[in-house]
Amino acid sequence: MSRAEPAAGRREQPATVETQDHATGPEARPAAGAARPPRWHWTLGLFRSELVTVFRRRRTMALCAVLAGVPLLVGVAVRIETRGGGSVGGGGRGDAGPAFIEQVSNNGLFLTFAGLAATLPFFLPMAVGVVAGDAVAGEAGGGTLRYLLVAPAGRSRLLLAKYASVLVFCLAATLVAAVSALIVGFALFPVGDVTTLSGTSIPLSEGMLRALLIALLVAASLVGIAALGLFVSTVTDSGIGAMATTVGLLITVQIVDNIPQLHAVQPYLFTHYWLSFADILRDPVTWTAIGRNLGLQALYAAVFGSAAWARFTSRDITA
Repeated sequence: MSRAEPAAGRREQPATVETQDHATGPEARPAAGAARPPRWHWTLGLFRSELVTVFRRRRTMALCAVLAGVPLLVGVAVRIETRGGGSVGGGGRGDAGPAFIEQVSNNGLFLTFAGLAATLPFFLPMAVGVVAGDAVAGEAGGGTLRYLLVAPAGRSRLLLAKYASVLVFCLAATLVAAVSALIVGFALFPVGDVTTLSGTSIPLSEGMLRALLIALLVAASLVGIAALGLFVSTVTDSGIGAMATTVGLLITVQIVDNIPQLHAVQPYLFTHYWLSFADILRDPVTWTAIGRNLGLQALYAAVFGSAAWARFTSRDITA
């Protein structure tokens, strides 16, 4: 009986477990293995969660509202200034304004180019710097970062999901500014064939396609500042500090890029070729400066993305 009792105990235990959980039997094991989510599923789940977190914040909505308002202000200003027959920037004295601005009154599509040119030097990168700077530091400061690390995706996939969500914001913010400028331009000014910077004329449909390409190039120009902001965000636990540091670095780089005595280092700054998208409006399109801009953004993304990964994966997270 002493041997029979343990044997009975061994039989009763699987029976009890099977009653509570049907996934423990030998025939049920494949189903349990098939039901286990793969790692990419966790990565996509984190990515969706990050997107929801980014775009549901009131700060993000406020930034998008500002980006939409800048082209509106530019369009209204041009409309008021040209109402009496005066030229843009001259108040009727015939002074020429910027290349895009002076064309807005003749073709509303140019407000899209002018709006992106107005938002790219500061407003767009500032918005990206705020979102990227808060990506990791905001979670750490709020005490929620360590709970995110419980997910099986791991630190590398979490960081990748955060960077991907920042890149989506780069595209969304650029499209907000571009669409706002397009709507205002079509509402306030005449629209027709587009005169390129080379003096040739192209159909409106081709001009719209070039406007879309310009918006994509502007979004790609923000890849470097996004990686820089993400790296800064992994260094500190203060979201406000990371955002302020990223925006401060942006302003510093912009100042350096405009000092003639520092021309030797300017081609290596991530802001130097930002306005190269204007070459899309030439006929034929020149790709030299655009290629340099994209290559420089990829380089900054690789360097600061790697630095962010090295810092984040080796960091002792207590918050």
